[in-house]
Amino acid sequence: MEKRWNIKSGGNPQTVSELQQGLNVDTIIASLLFQRNISTFEEAKSFFRPDLNALHDPFLMKDMDKAIERIDKAIKNNEKVLIFGDYDVDGTTSVATVYSFFKKFYANVGFYIPDRYKEGYGISFKGIDFAKENNFGLIIALDCGIKAIDKIDYANEKGVDFIICDHHLPGDQLPKALAVLDPKRNDCPYPYKELAGCGIGFKLIQAYSIKNNIDPKFYLEYLDLVATSIAADIVPITGENRILAYFGIEKLNSNPRPGIKALIDSNKITKALNITSLVFVIGPRINAAGRLEHGSKSVELLICENEAEANEIAKGINTTNTLRKDLDQGTTSEAHLMLENDPMTPFKKSTVLFNETWHKGVIGIVASRLIEKYYKPTIILTEADGKATGSARSVKEFDVYSAIEQCSDLLEQFGGHKFAAGLTLKKENVTAFQNKFEKIVAASITEEQQIPRVDIDIEIELQDINNKTLRILKQFAPHGPENMTPLFVAKNVIDTGWGKVVGTNHLKLDLFQSKNPNVRFPAIAYDKGDFLSFFQRKIPIDIVFKIQENDFRGAVTTQLVIEEIRVS
Repeated sequence: MEKRWNIKSGGNPQTVSELQQGLNVDTIIASLLFQRNISTFEEAKSFFRPDLNALHDPFLMKDMDKAIERIDKAIKNNEKVLIFGDYDVDGTTSVATVYSFFKKFYANVGFYIPDRYKEGYGISFKGIDFAKENNFGLIIALDCGIKAIDKIDYANEKGVDFIICDHHLPGDQLPKALAVLDPKRNDCPYPYKELAGCGIGFKLIQAYSIKNNIDPKFYLEYLDLVATSIAADIVPITGENRILAYFGIEKLNSNPRPGIKALIDSNKITKALNITSLVFVIGPRINAAGRLEHGSKSVELLICENEAEANEIAKGINTTNTLRKDLDQGTTSEAHLMLENDPMTPFKKSTVLFNETWHKGVIGIVASRLIEKYYKPTIILTEADGKATGSARSVKEFDVYSAIEQCSDLLEQFGGHKFAAGLTLKKENVTAFQNKFEKIVAASITEEQQIPRVDIDIEIELQDINNKTLRILKQFAPHGPENMTPLFVAKNVIDTGWGKVVGTNHLKLDLFQSKNPNVRFPAIAYDKGDFLSFFQRKIPIDIVFKIQENDFRGAVTTQLVIEEIRVS
């Protein structure tokens, strides 16, 4: 699939020059900093030296004072407190964080994860009934609840108080909970709006600690879980999230809790964890339980303090993840076949597929897989409790949540973000929804949004790459949305003649540019063996790449990891 190469602006020349001089760095580094909205020495210092003291006062969050007051009252009166959270990574890490924190000094606390299939997403009537039947007077809901108007009304009727800790966009009306913590509330002055659900839970225990003079070490020990949620939930790694992720990853690599260590050991991870390994290795395994069995298994793993017990739970979760992979692949194949057999597929601007036999736990993954091939806003629906329920994923720049919202007359419920959402509707409305959603997408999506875009930070010459630049580039981590690993373009590169295909279809090269043939770099291009003939013919080629350290048997070298190739 042809992609758009979008080279970002290098920034204001004067500001870049001032950064370059003030920090004693080259133009590449100064330009990269400017692109990340860093324009002063102090901002650069904060970026390169994350500081826990720079975390915002949690009491700046609307209703935080009410939340802490209610928790204090519950503990004083020996009330039972239920920690309630969603079944995905963000939800289960949130529950593990808040539950474990309070459990250390208050015995009367439990946790509850709704069943994905019997209860669906978010706060459930069944969960409230469970709380009432078991004498829980207070529920702390994490990573959900901001739109649970009817559920909170029901809880109020039952005499069960709610503190909602959410990070999703609110609707026009807020639920009538005792406290609603969500930086995205229009009336919330909290300065950072992009916390993950676990981040909100972390701010809650931070606030409780401040109010009750508890040593910060007792809430900082959960930064590993916060970092895991930040990675898995694909939130921006900027501002406060970057600080939390930085120190969370540090803890993950120095002193992981038994549950995470069990996942590291059982999956034979030998290199230091980073955002990528959290997204692709740790996160999916924590998610697997909630997808195919029950999210409480993930919480049990994350709160476990016994290594042997954690190893057993991790073993079961790894098995579940293997099953998840099989289901994922099978469902993806079936979805591809449906699209290939539909003569209208090439003409549609969206993809909405419904199969009542598909497993609900993998439909979000399948939606993402289809986008990789067809690059259209995609919704995958299956049946649950007699209704059609689905996951939506979007292409870059297109707001799928807004498109779904415009179909709200056909929906039972929906929620999510600009690029990912969940929805439920009556089965008899599926066809009408498919047609309406397609109509809305077709009317609003632009031609550019239908072509995958590669965002390139800066064009450089290979001769510009040196040890100092590489050393500073490493300090840009942790990487993620709005602070992605820097992506470069170099034009008219040539292989020395040693290029070859290795592994399944990977291209191993030794590259230079004719203007300075003595500067050469080894390069790897995964799954791009088909381009070998162009390099063999010495045709000048443009490449998009990341710069990486390659540690092979103790020998550390600088390597280019090629993402895109374009023949001039």
